[in-house]
Amino acid sequence: MARRTQELGRFTDVALLVLISLAEGQKHGYRMISDIEEFSGTSLEPGTLYGALMRLEERGWIEAVEPAERRKPYRITDGGRDALREQLATLRRVEQAGVRRVAWGTA
Repeated sequence: MARRTQELGRFTDVALLVLISLAEGQKHGYRMISDIEEFSGTSLEPGTLYGALMRLEERGWIEAVEPAERRKPYRITDGGRDALREQLATLRRVEQAGVRRVAWGTA
């Protein structure tokens, strides 16, 4: 299970992490788990990852790629990339508001 499972907007933390990972290029599940831990410090269990992959695929934000070997790779779709851009813009606004408010509280 992921360390955090809160939602911000229409994304779960795990969905956001998966889309960020796939924005770099197609990956299979184990590679996503490693990549996500590397860039975010979040350890995902396989069941958590595959549940998120299923939901993202249902939304049309990722798609499975024909595997060249045993592992099934996924890639982000144009719709997934657009959704990721929107969510990252929202997170930037939230971060900016938080930084301003924390700074005001220390005056």
